[in-house]
Amino acid sequence: MSSTIKKEVPRIESLKVRNYRALKDITLNNLTPMTVLLGPNGSGKSTIFDVFNFLSECFQFGLRHAWDRRGRGKELKSRGADGPIVFELKYREAPKTPIITYHLAIDEGVKGPLVVEEWLQWRRGSKGQPFRFLEFKNGIGRAVSGEMPDSDDVRKESNLRSPDLIAVNALGQLSDHPRIAALREFITDWYVSYLSIDQTRNQPEAGPQGRLNKSGDNLPNVVQYLKEQYPQRLERIFDVLRKRIPHLERVDAEPMADGRLLLQIKDGPFEQPVLSKFASDGTMKMLAYLTVLYDPEPPLFVGIEEPENFLHPRLLPELAEECRAASENSQLLITTHSPFLLNSMGAEEVWVLYRDKTGFTKAVRASDIKGIPEMVRAGSSLGYLWMEGHFGFGDPLVNSGAPRQEVKGNK
Repeated sequence: MSSTIKKEVPRIESLKVRNYRALKDITLNNLTPMTVLLGPNGSGKSTIFDVFNFLSECFQFGLRHAWDRRGRGKELKSRGADGPIVFELKYREAPKTPIITYHLAIDEGVKGPLVVEEWLQWRRGSKGQPFRFLEFKNGIGRAVSGEMPDSDDVRKESNLRSPDLIAVNALGQLSDHPRIAALREFITDWYVSYLSIDQTRNQPEAGPQGRLNKSGDNLPNVVQYLKEQYPQRLERIFDVLRKRIPHLERVDAEPMADGRLLLQIKDGPFEQPVLSKFASDGTMKMLAYLTVLYDPEPPLFVGIEEPENFLHPRLLPELAEECRAASENSQLLITTHSPFLLNSMGAEEVWVLYRDKTGFTKAVRASDIKGIPEMVRAGSSLGYLWMEGHFGFGDPLVNSGAPRQEVKGNK
């Protein structure tokens, strides 16, 4: 698959989280364009996934919205945590550009959530101290404007109208701060999927929509959009579906007399198409994922949770192939329990999660588990090594997945 490149793709290189539910203190370093999270139920995969969803909601709808819908600090903060919830991203706007660090610390105040600390920093050269070109505490701070903010530039003092506002989100709307604006655009563009098969069978109001939403309930609108604006891209999606799903010919989104949009699936042996509500779960899920992966203007970050659900195991390597191609233009995060999906991954792309004795999540990269790189080089597949217990981590039948093997640099 090849996609139309909207612009050079920002890449997250590391994620650090403190005091967020089961993520008391966790760091994922040297993230790859496609990252897979593996672990037993309750190990923290969905919590890491939700970190990206939480940040995305903060930037799209505001911190208070994202905070309140998750039960506020009482439910969000790690048990016994002393101090704020902290997120720290290291990312590059494009290959070979400086690493930028974004630090966001949030806590519960008397009237709701507070951004207690927020800063952006980079080091433009190979030497010298990192320079913070945005720094705010409790809604009061300063930022340096310009394309390449440096320590010699003028810092402009700013007071946000409320301490629950995120400075990057507020200042990133101004043309004076292109580096801040680039981060705002990056996070706002993230697509985190909580796909519901039942929702994909909805009959929404007619009208083209360019991107699938989190639940997938606007799938007919996206098909209509591709049909009207990018018919060749839609035909490529059909080509992929025909190879993966026997007898499938095409998918149509037809407006009804009452203004709703009807999604229909045409099978080769039959003259008349069937309504999407009678199509298989696997067909609907594969179609939904392909509309995201073949998006003409792909999201800069895509999160997919347990794509193996409702799909035949032999379709998973095919889906992994589509995801790998899409990772040229989007950074992907995938959670899974499937050895068939793992078989298509490299050891450096897979992180195994488990709970330690205190009940908090730890993570280790598969390539850092003793013996795994050697067995992979000898021809073994990751999925089979995991199922046979060679990882020593993430086994739900052994102390909730706690480690039985040595690792390098376990965080």
